[in-house]
Formats: sequence, structure tokens, C-alpha cells
Amino acid sequence: MAGKRRGRGNNTQQQQTPRNQRGGRGRALREPAAFAKPTGCESDVPHEKLTLAQAKRGTPAHRPVRVYADGIFDLFHSGHARALMQAKNVFPNTHLIVGVCSDELTHKFKGYTVMTEDERYDALRHCRYVDEVVRDAPWTLTTEFLKMHKIDFVAHDDIPYTSAGSEDVYKHIKEAGMFVATQRTEGISTSDLITRIVRDYDIYVRRNLQRGYTAQELNVGFIKEKKYRLQNQVDKMKETVRTVEEKSKHLVHRVEEKSQDLIHKWEEKSREFISNFLELFGPDGAWHVIQERSGRMLQALSPYSSPRASPSSSPTRRRSVSPDSFPSSASASPPSSPSSTSSRKKGKRSSTKADSTYSRHVQ
Repeated sequence: MAGKRRGRGNNTQQQQTPRNQRGGRGRALREPAAFAKPTGCESDVPHEKLTLAQAKRGTPAHRPVRVYADGIFDLFHSGHARALMQAKNVFPNTHLIVGVCSDELTHKFKGYTVMTEDERYDALRHCRYVDEVVRDAPWTLTTEFLKMHKIDFVAHDDIPYTSAGSEDVYKHIKEAGMFVATQRTEGISTSDLITRIVRDYDIYVRRNLQRGYTAQELNVGFIKEKKYRLQNQVDKMKETVRTVEEKSKHLVHRVEEKSQDLIHKWEEKSREFISNFLELFGPDGAWHVIQERSGRMLQALSPYSSPRASPSSSPTRRRSVSPDSFPSSASASPPSSPSSTSSRKKGKRSSTKADSTYSRHVQ
């Protein structure tokens, strides 16, 4: 009985069941599954008894194999859905009927449920593998119930289900050859989900208080309510501090990145400036080359500088002028006075000194 057992699933691997090749369900998936009529199946199609071999070979489209799976299906989860998927695909042409036990039966034979019976009925109606839902399903299947709903086979995991004073409530179904086994899903069950909630009770109470539920709705006393609300405020403060720390770390990291980037740029510009300065003003720089060239140009454009002596006393002119070219002093000039004679002697001595200076420079 899928969903009746809340314990952990067994370790058996799930078997791959054949997919429903003929569709089975004629209704569109946009609509929920129909509720079964209290009077049972009222189909006009003759309902002959099928063997397991006949069902596996396939049946006509107008005569699907009617498979029944029952359970509580509290906190409907993937384990329930997988069991129903296996039941739906156990035969090529299957009409899956799901029976859901009422709150009264469940509380009597198993225990309190989280969801009400109407919530559980509606959850099953919206499962894609379900074609029909039977409300207030019996805890133990009777022959009358099987005939009323024209059930061919019953699907459930093959672990004996002990309940209501019986070692296995499906024993008579197995003996009649109407039982098909499905595999339980490991690690997921209604009991597991409830255990998680009970284990983290304080967390979920605080969560719901934050979402607007009152202490009365959560069945929490005044002192515990204040305690939980104080814890929520502390958690908010911690979260705020954590957020500020993360933002400050991010800001410091950005400042460090920017400073490192500026330092690298400053170093690159400094190297570039020094390189350009040396290239311009260094020993082999362009500035010295320009000075050298300008000096050469000025030297080439300036006239030749002569000695300070008069042109008449230059060696070249003295060599070029011979004594014969001058007239004799007796014939050419009148008698000189004693002052003129002394001036001529001084001129001769200065000329002699200039000649000796030139000869020393030449030597």
C-alpha cells in the first residue's frame, strides 16, 4: 500500500517498467484526474478477467488494464510519484486508480497526518500518472470493492505490510495472482520529512514568526515567543555586520587595486621621463649633437682672425715687398728732423719684435 508505510525505503534498486505505449488515459493533462463514483465503475465495456500474461502482451484500447494502488500519501513527495509511475507503466495499456484512505481510518490504524484528507485527495488528482481517485478507500481490500471498481491488479511494494491485526494486508491479493510489485524510493518518505521538521523545530518556528504567523498559531508560549524573536533580531544584526564586513573588504580590495595601478603607472611614466631626458641631455644626446653642429656652423661662417699687428708688419707682406721697391731715403725724402729719426728707429725695433714673435709661432 504505497504511502501507508512511513519508514525508510529499502535498498532495492528501482526496476525499469515498460512505458505506456497506447496512452491509456484519454483526457488531456490540463485536467486533474476524476474522482471515482461511489457506485464504482459503470463502463459498458465487458470486463473479462485478465491474466498477468495477457495484460503484459497488451489489451485493446477500449479495454485498458485497471490497476489499483492505495495509500495515505501524506506530504505527497517524489517517492509517492515514482511508485505511481511504476504502477502506471507496469502494462502497455493501463488505467491507474488510486485509493486514498480517510483521516478517520488513518488516525485509527496509523497515526496523525499533517495534511487533511481533502488536501491529500487533491494532491493525487494533480499527479500526471493518476487516472482516477477513490476517496475514503478501505484499509483492507475486499472482493466486493475489487468487483465494484473492476480492478484487474493491485500495485504495491512486495514488503509484507503488517496492520489491522494482519501480518500482510495484501496476502489474499498475492494468493489470487492479482498483485504486481513496485519498488520503493530510497532515502525519501513522509516519516523522513517529519523527522527533519521535528529535528529543526526552533528554526522553523522562528522562520514562521518572521513570516507573520502569530505565537498562538504556532502553539508557542509567551516566553518562547520573545526568545525566538530576540534570536531573530540577533541573527539580523549578525547578518548586517557580515554584510558590512563584506562590503568594507570589497572596498579595501578595490582601493588596493587602484593604488597598485597608480603606482605602476607612476613607475612607467617615471621610467619614460628619465629615458627621454637621458636621450635628450645625455653624453650622446640630441642636445649635445645640436650644440656641436651649431658650433661648427658658426665657426664656418665667422671670418679668419688676423694678428694684432698692423697689416704692413705681417710676414707675408714683408716677404712680398723687396727693398728695391722703395726709393732711397736720400733721394725720396727730405732731410728728417731728429724727432722723425727717433720715431723711425722705434718703428724698426717694433717691426723686428713682430718678426721674431711670428718666427717663434711658426717654429
